[in-house]
Amino acid sequence: MQGNALRAVGVAGILVLVFGLLAGCGKQVRRIDPDTTTDLSGFWNDTDSRLVADDMINDALTHPWIQQHVIDYDAKPVVIVGTVRNRSMEHIATGTFIRDLERAFVNSGQVRVVANPWEREELRGEREEQQDWAREETRARLRAETGADYMLNGDIDVIIDREGGREVKFYQVDLFLTHIETNERAWVGQTKIKKEISRSGLGF
Repeated sequence: MQGNALRAVGVAGILVLVFGLLAGCGKQVRRIDPDTTTDLSGFWNDTDSRLVADDMINDALTHPWIQQHVIDYDAKPVVIVGTVRNRSMEHIATGTFIRDLERAFVNSGQVRVVANPWEREELRGEREEQQDWAREETRARLRAETGADYMLNGDIDVIIDREGGREVKFYQVDLFLTHIETNERAWVGQTKIKKEISRSGLGF
């Protein structure tokens, strides 16, 4: 009887220890400032996206292509965003810094931005629907779109150098603003980011 009681106490103690460990493994979440620099994995992240956007915006809005367009055409330039190709093996959300660039263009009052090809299809569908279902005085006109003067597109490349537990990642983002009618480059933006990642232990 005494042996059974001791075993029962031992089992109960183990269960208490297990439940205590499980309780200590709970997830904790805290909110941080979106502008805080974070780099947990070494992969492309929101900080990289923000740095690229800030650098590109500053360069694009201070480059003389805008003033030159106004001189040549007596109108603000109109830009459409094309494709930014991710040539790396990582998942990179290119849309975040592109939207930052679009917003900066529009908010600057110097550049006009029109919907991209995917958004245009949705807008055209809505205009078609309005012709049949909306009151005549509220219908959006067909074939009244604003044509773009320039297309913005680009590439993201990454070079990785790895040895043992150390890894260096070099990201290069290139954006090209091209005159749609003449194919001339009006502006070329480039931003580079380099990271060193050290892995301790077995180096996985």
